[in-house]
Amino acid sequence: MKNVGRVVLTVAVIAVAVIVALCCITTVPTGYTGIVTTFGRVEDHTFDAGFHIKSPFQRVIKMDNRTQKAVETLQAFSSDIQQVDISIAVNYSIDQTTAEKLYKTVGEEYYSKILYPRLLENTKSIFSKYTAEKLVAYREKLSTEITELVTEDVKDYGITVSSISVQDIDFTDAFTNAVEAKQVAQQNKLTAQTQQDQLTMEAEQEAQRQVIKAQADAEQAKIAAQADLEVTKIQADAAEYAGQKEAAKNKAISESLTEELVRYYYIQQWNGELPSTMLGESASILYGLN
Repeated sequence: MKNVGRVVLTVAVIAVAVIVALCCITTVPTGYTGIVTTFGRVEDHTFDAGFHIKSPFQRVIKMDNRTQKAVETLQAFSSDIQQVDISIAVNYSIDQTTAEKLYKTVGEEYYSKILYPRLLENTKSIFSKYTAEKLVAYREKLSTEITELVTEDVKDYGITVSSISVQDIDFTDAFTNAVEAKQVAQQNKLTAQTQQDQLTMEAEQEAQRQVIKAQADAEQAKIAAQADLEVTKIQADAAEYAGQKEAAKNKAISESLTEELVRYYYIQQWNGELPSTMLGESASILYGLN
């Protein structure tokens, strides 16, 4: 009986030792920080990723340092009091060096206690600055402005916001129908304006063509008239020149004629026959040469 009792005691001691050993061993996964607490009190040191020895009275809370993503559906109002349903995504992480402080001051629910309220508040604030129509066109700008505000609000807690993106913006059916009707009206107006501009342009082009044709016709008539004038002038100058030339010729001939030269030409042209009658010195006497 004594031997049985010793065996049982030994087994019990070994079992207790194993349990105690297991309670003193802990592991922290990669991407996590181990927050050490002793009877609920947060210790000043933390455990990095890996294998660690701790007191059996201590507990290790694993804080995720990896980038996490949350998608929220929020409601806000535009500056013209239009209700907006928003789908927004936020990527965030916690700083490993301040994880112990964050757990001590906020706890594991830091997203719902710190990040989400700031996200909701700043989203509503930014959306209230713009009209409903501009909200659709300014999605990227909205994301940037919200990210800047939320990042500034949570940085002192050791929370890092990687990005915030507005994924979807949805309005009430009444507003959506009104916007669609307005867009259709604007499109119809634009189409009508385009057609009117086309007609106006064609009319202006036709008028311009008529002006150009009239100017060309006038210029052509002017050129033709100028050409006719030049021809007439040339003909007049030619006639004047021909007359001057003939007169000069006649003058030269008359100046070159002498009585002896005339008599010479006369003799050259004479056929040798004498006239049948001849006047004498007295014009009243006619002599018959035969």
